[in-house]
Amino acid sequence: MDEFLALKIRPMWQFFKKEHFSFWMVCGYIFFEYVRPQSIIPALDILPWAQLFIVLAVIGYVMDPKKKPTANYISVFMMLFYLSVLISTFTAYDTDIALANQANFYTWLIIYFLLIFTINSERRFFIFFMIIMVASFKLSAFGAKTWALRGFSFTSWGIKGPPGYFQNSGEYAIQMCLLFAMSWYLYLAVKPHASKWIARLVLLFPITAAMSVLGASSRGSQLALVAQAYFIFLHGKVKIRSMVALIVVLSAGYYLLPEEQIQRFESIGDDRTSVQRLLYWEHGVDMLNDHPLFGVGFFNFPPYYEDHHSEDVLYAGAQLPHNIFVQMGADLGYFGLIIYGVLILGAFHLSRKTRTILAHDGLEEDWKFHISKGLSIGFIGFLVAGQFVTVGYYPFMWIQLALIVSLFLIVKRDFSNVTKKSALRPIA
Repeated sequence: MDEFLALKIRPMWQFFKKEHFSFWMVCGYIFFEYVRPQSIIPALDILPWAQLFIVLAVIGYVMDPKKKPTANYISVFMMLFYLSVLISTFTAYDTDIALANQANFYTWLIIYFLLIFTINSERRFFIFFMIIMVASFKLSAFGAKTWALRGFSFTSWGIKGPPGYFQNSGEYAIQMCLLFAMSWYLYLAVKPHASKWIARLVLLFPITAAMSVLGASSRGSQLALVAQAYFIFLHGKVKIRSMVALIVVLSAGYYLLPEEQIQRFESIGDDRTSVQRLLYWEHGVDMLNDHPLFGVGFFNFPPYYEDHHSEDVLYAGAQLPHNIFVQMGADLGYFGLIIYGVLILGAFHLSRKTRTILAHDGLEEDWKFHISKGLSIGFIGFLVAGQFVTVGYYPFMWIQLALIVSLFLIVKRDFSNVTKKSALRPIA
């Protein structure tokens, strides 16, 4: 792994080209989903590339004679969550809307299993992880450049990404939060192995990610960034150097934050957007309590809201509830919401258990230990930002969950001599 951690392209390419077809396809999927070359080069936009790579990856995996699917409790709860989606579809307020939106989850279910079955070695994991990091850095470099060129000023539209999941400023900023945490720990992982200039290049990943979050004008993601900075620099054993680093980061962020954005924080709860969001939350909880078992139906929040709470629609029409837990509870009831909560707690549990296994063998400085922390803190960023936007069926949760499970299964297999169990608690 030394050459991989030194980020030498040739050894990684030599390894990649000898791997199975199914691994090529999942890498192709993540490349086209995150980089979106079909948006950059219109001539490529002739096929549904992401869906094509998923289909080819499934075919490749089925035909792989060496496939060894591995079970874990997260996978069981993923299937239970899909069951809750199906039940809420056929008990929905508007079944047609629920049926029309099925792909919003079953696609992630397929991708989740493809990833945990295909990314089954530390080298495969590292290559796949680096594709996500480099693709996200492309977005963060664009965002940081855009914000700097406009003089670090405020705009109501923030920063928009390429067409797809990261096009809107809020969703773009969440991906930048994930990049901030994961790439910081990637930097710590590769720093002892890579050249000075390569390490400095990797350090630009979290720096440009933080700049992009500040420039994106998304209050939720900016709060998530602060939470992540706390867990990175102050959580656990506090060091003077960490405190100084956090003070420098927060001071720089506050200094660069436009005055208009500071005023938006001061007006939280009073501006029109906040009032509408609070109404969504209030009535979303009512939907959950009025339909406790299976909710009002998969993706049925908007039509149900318009028909039952039209007096509290402050814009042209009702939107989704701008909160991942209200979204899950209102749509899927307590059955789906509880399973969703178990998936979240399970992600932190497996991530912590990964580090427990490595620490048992004295590998606290191993790259997998660092990446595991980055995955956890990235997940925290998603959860904080997810209190203000409706991203329950965006890639953030499901890709992150697949990476956490894959890394755990790899570490568990390679370091199976550990017997110590870690506690089930959501910490980084």
